[in-house]
Amino acid sequence: MLRHRRAAWLAALAIALFAAGAASAQISDDVVKIGVLTDLSGPASDATGEGSVTAAQMAADDFGGTVAGKPIKVVSANHQMKADIGAQLAREWYDGDVDLIVDVPLSAVGLAVQEVARQKKKLFITHSTGTSDFTGKFCSPYGIQWVFDTYALATGTARAVVERGGNSWFFLTADYAFGHSLERDASKVIEEMGGKVVGAVSHPYNTPDLTSFVLQAQASKAKIVGLASGPPDNINAIKLGGEFGLFEGGQQMAGLLVLITDVHALGLKTAQGLLLTTSFYWDMDEQTRAWSKRFFAKLHKAPTMWQAGVYSSVTQYLKAVKATGSDDALTVTAKMREAPIEDFFARHGRLRDDGLMVHDLYLVQVKTPQESKAPWDYYKILATIPGEKAFPPPDPACPLVKK
Repeated sequence: MLRHRRAAWLAALAIALFAAGAASAQISDDVVKIGVLTDLSGPASDATGEGSVTAAQMAADDFGGTVAGKPIKVVSANHQMKADIGAQLAREWYDGDVDLIVDVPLSAVGLAVQEVARQKKKLFITHSTGTSDFTGKFCSPYGIQWVFDTYALATGTARAVVERGGNSWFFLTADYAFGHSLERDASKVIEEMGGKVVGAVSHPYNTPDLTSFVLQAQASKAKIVGLASGPPDNINAIKLGGEFGLFEGGQQMAGLLVLITDVHALGLKTAQGLLLTTSFYWDMDEQTRAWSKRFFAKLHKAPTMWQAGVYSSVTQYLKAVKATGSDDALTVTAKMREAPIEDFFARHGRLRDDGLMVHDLYLVQVKTPQESKAPWDYYKILATIPGEKAFPPPDPACPLVKK
């Protein structure tokens, strides 16, 4: 009799523990809230901004507006490209009822938000924070890098340019984490391939006048001026290069991060021939065109890789929430790692333990005005770079990497 009572007691305890575990895995409140923390007024707003908010809302709407019986709500805020403001907004959101923060341009802001996510044990998926340190020495079980990192873009472009004879480089580098990561990662590939970095100069991010820096690059006589920067510095440098006769003198510029909005701002006459690496091009195939047509109808411009990535990651996140019935960050990310990621944005994608979403990238060349047949018809796809070759191997500095 005692044995029967003990067995019944153990069975009841097991049921109670299972129920408690199930309860803890459930959605923690009455809403699944996604916060788009972005640049709504500054130099990255064209490539992220309202387009990223729109992409997140499209993903929520396409999911039917609810997940696991709970409404999906998208909120947004402007971090003004400042790390302290970004961290404060993230802290307020996570202390409230925001389950996931996405986007976050500027690596310094992204790294600050990642630390808050780690402290609050909430999920952060970045699309426009590019430093490879995000999944390296600063990696976190609560941080995911979805679209690109500096290694993938820098090495993809640098390798292609060196293979085409561009074996001497001078870098114009934006003086913050992202720019220095681009220069570091590209320089390593250039030197491994027998090329040479003859010099570099750092300039403040979003500086109003790059004249002295571009003149230093011109005086270096390097075949290639590597732009280790994003918008607006890359756009301004290319414009000045044309004005100062840098291209007429036989030098070329290689953009280590160039977005389709940058090409649009420059115009094909100025940007033609530029080689770059991208995670996404709206006119690549029927899948990309179908989604981009819907995006264009809302904002009257083509989506950047960052904006397309927001939609992709939010959709994959919502699928994992639905499958697990939970908004717990680690439960959701574990589910997201279980299957390959295939959609209009990501081909042959998979989410690694270090938080990097590895997928195919594309080496493209900007068309000439004569080659372009329609608005936003800007790229020729030269090659597909498989994700395993494009992205770096897991960094041993990341404690999440299995030794």
